[in-house]
Amino acid sequence: MSLIEEELDIREVISPAEARFEQWRNRAGFFLAPIVFLAIFFAPLNLKPEAHSLAAVIATIIVLWICESLPMPVTALIGASLCVLLKVADARTVFAPFADPLMFLFIGSFILARAIFLHDLDKRFAYGVLSLKWIGARPSRILFAFGAVTAFISGWISNTATTAMMFAIGMSIIAFLFKQEKETGVKINRNYATALMLITSFAASIGGLATPIGTPPNVIGLGFIRQLIGAEISFFKWMMIGVPIVIVLYIFLYFYLNYLAPAGVKEIEGSAEMIRRAKNNLGAWTRAQKSTVFAFGTAISLWIFSGLVALFVGDSSELYKAINARLPEAVGAITGAVLLFLLPGNAKGEKAITWNEAVKIDWGVVLLYGGGFALGVLSFQTGLAESIGVSLTGLLPLSGEFGLLVAAVLVAVIISETTSNTASANMVVPVVIAIAKAQGADPLIPALGATFGASLGFMLPVSTPCNAIVYGSGYVPLMKMVRYGILLDVFGAILIIVMLSLLAPFLR
Repeated sequence: MSLIEEELDIREVISPAEARFEQWRNRAGFFLAPIVFLAIFFAPLNLKPEAHSLAAVIATIIVLWICESLPMPVTALIGASLCVLLKVADARTVFAPFADPLMFLFIGSFILARAIFLHDLDKRFAYGVLSLKWIGARPSRILFAFGAVTAFISGWISNTATTAMMFAIGMSIIAFLFKQEKETGVKINRNYATALMLITSFAASIGGLATPIGTPPNVIGLGFIRQLIGAEISFFKWMMIGVPIVIVLYIFLYFYLNYLAPAGVKEIEGSAEMIRRAKNNLGAWTRAQKSTVFAFGTAISLWIFSGLVALFVGDSSELYKAINARLPEAVGAITGAVLLFLLPGNAKGEKAITWNEAVKIDWGVVLLYGGGFALGVLSFQTGLAESIGVSLTGLLPLSGEFGLLVAAVLVAVIISETTSNTASANMVVPVVIAIAKAQGADPLIPALGATFGASLGFMLPVSTPCNAIVYGSGYVPLMKMVRYGILLDVFGAILIIVMLSLLAPFLR
């Protein structure tokens, strides 16, 4: 059973028509993928044999990712294996990305997130904020604080796990509101329940942009940028971009949801007491919770330390280069994770986390990253990316760094609506880099735009697992998710373009 299912039994609720479409989409991949592979493999393309074979493999994998005919990690492994079978490269070269340092950033941060979830630290933080006197019984303030807590937590642990946890809290708040409505006769606008559910999902996706570990597309994009461009974006430097985007995008989300879906009352009698009771039920801080906070704090300190050094002495100094070489993000994540196995847990002789709990992290995302990263790196090594870049350059109406940034963000957002954010990043980022190089433009900013844009996609239940969870609540009509989601997509795309354009000088 997954991390989320252990905490809360959640089932995606979709209409019969949507279920039929999903079934058709899944089955279509088994027919389309072989057809696409054979069509490209035997097409008269002016490519080297390795690049030609790789083109057939990548097209096949993209079809399977879009159709989700197989689990996405399995599809990624199939892609890597086909590359060896078709002699695109030898096994050592193909599978090297599976041992990339960023893989260990994934693993370490996932183990830390597992401990946070396991010991209810996320709930303690959430109820601690919601019980503040400033929030009280005012529904607009509850909405703001609820979404802000969701966004903050999501910057450090999985968007989906954050949504699952906050979904349970949100549903309990909604149940309490309607119970109070019956007892007091004070009507609550049903749209407020929709707003509370949507801010759960949307804020979790937004919050993931704040840090490199907030969501898998961030790490995937950073991996391509480091390998294919040779640029290093540190944890601290990423947050200089991500945090302002998260703050502005979240404020926009709150104001339009609060305006379009108000509760209809200024105060909800008894809500503050209900939240305080939930907080008190968590009891006193346990040893395992304190140990987890220490381990997580150690990891964060190591993540931002080199950035702080660069801020004071410059990123061209020998001190910064020495520290950055010895304390990459992967080392910080692994150090924090290892501390969990050394620090005390709740019972005598018990540690903050056991190996049996640690191995329950999402290994599928790790494999998906490795497989997608391998295809992206091979596309450059074989010359396929350069050929694609040259071919697409003449078709794009936009050129130059800014034009590519606009195109990259828009394409990433559109693709993320129909397939997973992780697949969107794997597909779009390397192509954007290839096009930029073909045009002679700096690919860094467009590649970052594609990375950030891949984490948007708010319109449909299938766009993200977060959307699927809240859609299953029964409080989110499909057309409301579409209407409210498209507002966030459009504003988010514009914001990413503007912020990256303004911050570009600080990133090079």
